[in-house]
Amino acid sequence: MNRNRELFWKLIKPEHVKVRAFCRKLMGSRDDGDDLYQDALVLALTRFADLRNGNAVRPWLYRIVVNTFKNRIRRSRWKNLISLTPEIADTVGMADPSPAYAARRKLERAFRALSAEDRALITLFELEGWSLVELAGLTGKRESAIKVRLFRARRRMREILVRSQSPTEYARTVESAVSEEDICAVPKPNAD
Repeated sequence: MNRNRELFWKLIKPEHVKVRAFCRKLMGSRDDGDDLYQDALVLALTRFADLRNGNAVRPWLYRIVVNTFKNRIRRSRWKNLISLTPEIADTVGMADPSPAYAARRKLERAFRALSAEDRALITLFELEGWSLVELAGLTGKRESAIKVRLFRARRRMREILVRSQSPTEYARTVESAVSEEDICAVPKPNAD
């Protein structure tokens, strides 16, 4: 058993920093990300005997992290809430302290509207630099299916961001659209 633990930590060590950073990005905070990472590591250690190929540690570990994240999101009551930084939480109910905070909240809201799997794919592809081949190996799906998922996830985020615009911002978005196809793709904002 000790030999297995030593081998486990030896194989995990090169991925440690990147996987922990990935968990923090998925969860939206350092503490929640570290909790997710710890839960995933415990699960990975208990399932280490199932790993057939020591060269496939990276996708195996990320798959465990993504599945742990998806399970956590399913179980949680806060899946549609956004995490607020202390600076933003202090301003709830007051005017935004800066446009950057407002933009961050809109982006977090759009990101959280995605499914857990789509959030993981977007984070791995856009922020971590994974290739389509690596994502296909991680999920067990074809590259073309991954491309479609990424396209749809980006489109969903874009729609949410556009809907959250004020009428003036929306008018500027429509004016800046290059072609009629772009204009048709811009949904009208809610009349809230």
